[in-house]
Amino acid sequence: MNQKHQEDLAHIRSMMERSSRFISLSGLSGVFAGLSALIGGIYVYQLFKANGMDYLSDEHRLYSANLVTELFWIGIIIMTCAFVFGIFFTIRKSRKYNLPIWTSATKKMLFNLAVPLFAGGIFCLALMYHGYFGLVAPSTLIFYGLAVLNAEKYTFSDIKYLGFSELILGLISMFYIGYGLIFWILGFGILHILYGLVMFKKYK
Repeated sequence: MNQKHQEDLAHIRSMMERSSRFISLSGLSGVFAGLSALIGGIYVYQLFKANGMDYLSDEHRLYSANLVTELFWIGIIIMTCAFVFGIFFTIRKSRKYNLPIWTSATKKMLFNLAVPLFAGGIFCLALMYHGYFGLVAPSTLIFYGLAVLNAEKYTFSDIKYLGFSELILGLISMFYIGYGLIFWILGFGILHILYGLVMFKKYK
């Protein structure tokens, strides 16, 4: 009787979690988002070299208008790839485990994620407009970390560790202006891959 009671309680907790949290998020989404950022970051590093810029040197770097435009579109492509992978693996997991996707928890999570991201996007565009390119990479990490922390209450609680890591990395990179690409690769590439692997193993 006691065992059945515990099973009933576990079932009720599971149902409550499904209704209040977005649990279709797949760890593979993080892995492939990280791979996209890693490949994109390496491409940008090679792009700097092709333009005669040694990114790891202490020399002051001047960014041409064409280079800034190209970097902007590379960022858009990386973000699009991460978004597409996220949708693909989320749908794949939800079908495999018969989980609902578009629920009230999903809407709340997306809204809480979108507000800091939108504000961060406008902030980064303003930085680029005024020529403060060295602050863009740290700002993306900071606002992304805040967005993840803001959305944590509507999905797996473990995601907060990713949020704190991105936020801390972004704050540290503010003191190393000019090396934002390195921190960006670490944050959006390596951290995402590690987080995705842990989540995939834990919630597969």
